[in-house]
Amino acid sequence: MHIPEIPNLIHYAIPFFVLTVVLEVILTVKVKLDEYEFKDAGTSITMGLGNVAIGLFTKGIILSVFYFIYNFYHLFEISFTWWAWVLILFAEDLAYYWNHRIAHESRLFWASHVVHHSSQKYNLSTALRQTWTGSFYTFIFWTPLILIGFHPIMVLVQMSISLIYQYWIHTELINKMPKWFEAIFNTPSHHRVHHATNPQYLDRNHAGILIIWDRLFGTFEPEVEKPVYGLVTNIETYNPIKIAFLEWYNLLKDVFTTKTSFINKFKYLIKPPGWKHDGTSILSTDLRKDWEEKNKTNV
Repeated sequence: MHIPEIPNLIHYAIPFFVLTVVLEVILTVKVKLDEYEFKDAGTSITMGLGNVAIGLFTKGIILSVFYFIYNFYHLFEISFTWWAWVLILFAEDLAYYWNHRIAHESRLFWASHVVHHSSQKYNLSTALRQTWTGSFYTFIFWTPLILIGFHPIMVLVQMSISLIYQYWIHTELINKMPKWFEAIFNTPSHHRVHHATNPQYLDRNHAGILIIWDRLFGTFEPEVEKPVYGLVTNIETYNPIKIAFLEWYNLLKDVFTTKTSFINKFKYLIKPPGWKHDGTSILSTDLRKDWEEKNKTNV
């Protein structure tokens, strides 16, 4: 089966990424915000380059799988028309929302996604801090789009458009967008909440392009308190190898060395980050509930 080549929009966007990161550094220094952490930015850029290199391989795998599914079965014949691109915008964004949300609620998916949250800084370079492992298996969240009838090329192009859109929201230089824009679209303010470790912000604002999904499914949180970025337990390293694979090591260690039942070992894969079989878990939901209770007491 001949699989046509598709333009990789991420590759075309790389010069723009480089230019805007440099511009942000200059503006950050000019307006005297927190000192720009060059080691951290260097790690993020290295992670991004690794992601692009691995993507040269995984994109072929994903496209092959998508074509196999598409040729085996799809419900509708959706052509490359303008209205189909409008539909795929919403459909792909909904798929992204659930992929992103489950990445925070299931440790198997968190193991690859944690990379993106490992920086304690928040700037455009943070957007480039991407997983080296997630593309091998997270594409399963987009397979329903293929079964519906969206062409594999449409799905992959829209996935790239979504990632490019999300680049610009990784900044502290933009405070708030107009109210109508904040109501519909993901913005720097909304996404700062997502990257924050403040209890009320944990596992909130999973949107890709449209914040409407968070509002609809009850995971929206507005930015009020200044965000504190990173992880609840931070990875204190700039080593990209450790950042890419540390959580995988810890996950597999829990699965294979913990003395417990097979069912509990399996639960280490599907339960949220921080879950423990002995009942000593402290999950992000627990931290949020504690914050809510304290907030009620203070009121």
